[in-house]
Amino acid sequence: MHVVAIAGALGLAFVLGISSAPNATSALVASRAAPWHAALGFSFLLHALGALLGGTAVALTIAGLVSVPAADVATVYAAGCVATIGFVAAAARLGLPTSATHGLIGGLTGAALWSGGIDAVNWGGLDGIRPLGTLGALLALVVSPIVGVAAGWAARRLALRAFARGTRRLLAPVKGGIWVAAGAVALTDGTNDGQKAMGVAATTLVATGAIDGFRVPLWVRVSVAVVLGLGTVIGGGRVIRRVSRGYYRPSPLDSLASQTSAAAVIFGSTALGAPVSTSSVVTAAVVGVGADRHPRHVRWAGVADTISAWFLTVPVCAALGAALSACASLFA
Repeated sequence: MHVVAIAGALGLAFVLGISSAPNATSALVASRAAPWHAALGFSFLLHALGALLGGTAVALTIAGLVSVPAADVATVYAAGCVATIGFVAAAARLGLPTSATHGLIGGLTGAALWSGGIDAVNWGGLDGIRPLGTLGALLALVVSPIVGVAAGWAARRLALRAFARGTRRLLAPVKGGIWVAAGAVALTDGTNDGQKAMGVAATTLVATGAIDGFRVPLWVRVSVAVVLGLGTVIGGGRVIRRVSRGYYRPSPLDSLASQTSAAAVIFGSTALGAPVSTSSVVTAAVVGVGADRHPRHVRWAGVADTISAWFLTVPVCAALGAALSACASLFA
């Protein structure tokens, strides 16, 4: 089963890439700062680099979500990953920017509850401002989009002041700034998302005795980085179109504000070890920018559909994780 869990970690990295596909590329495409293929190549490079060079704070949080005997770790993590992969893949076909992070937390929780009952889940909470356990991770998922909306709103206001006397001659520098901000989003996104898959793989390797102590072997880090980057390129086309046009049609300056604010929120979350939904943060920043311009410019129906999908993800993946864990126990 540990082989299935490692394969599940790589599959998780791929669907994390799919759900993260619009995070950097949507702003580049919507603002016409880059053509489609250039934006995808840029996204692959920076997402992979972020995963390759990132730390382990988020991976440690993922490792601490459940508390089951070593013999059950691979089964629980495999079930949680497969549940997430199935749900996110189905959502991506519908063009919904569903969060693989929501799915992973739900899937792992459901699988652990089936495997060992309520005590098999590390419910946790907060250690100061650092999230611990399942409740801490869920709190981070709820709070981070709220912070994203506020950050997007504030960033647009600051940008308007900075470019109050701007002319069309500033369009090229603004588009250059979008490249920098989008790169920061992709880099921090790759760091946060990559560590989620690495946390699954490393926890499984520790439980099976393949490695001593929690660490991320180089081959795991490289594999996750490449697969995550490929996910941003191969999948997510419908999601990219939805985020770039489905919530709000941004100007180049708006795209700069949304990407800069999203990168700051994702970076802060990663430093705290919070496994946030990076796609949720980026979407929230776009909404915050649009709301600052005027609430009527935001397509609220699309926003409501996306929020509904986020809230649906956790219980559905929890049920799937429990079902898969039950199936695995029958063949154990």
